[in-house]
Amino acid sequence: MSDPGLSFFFIPLIIILTIFILNIITSIWAYRDSQRRGNSKEYGLLILFGTLFFPVIGLIIYLIIRQD
Repeated sequence: MSDPGLSFFFIPLIIILTIFILNIITSIWAYRDSQRRGNSKEYGLLILFGTLFFPVIGLIIYLIIRQD
């Protein structure tokens, strides 16, 4: 038999892990995009940590300030 308590525990865990992995992927993308656009490594690391610790706001700010 299936224990309903286990599904109550694992579904939020899977959602949290998915959000965490997406956060890491978008932070790495922002860092690589910054490097590809010719910015310094220090600026890229600032972008990486900004998007890693402030995922939504950091990504929105990066998309606004990046050079086109």
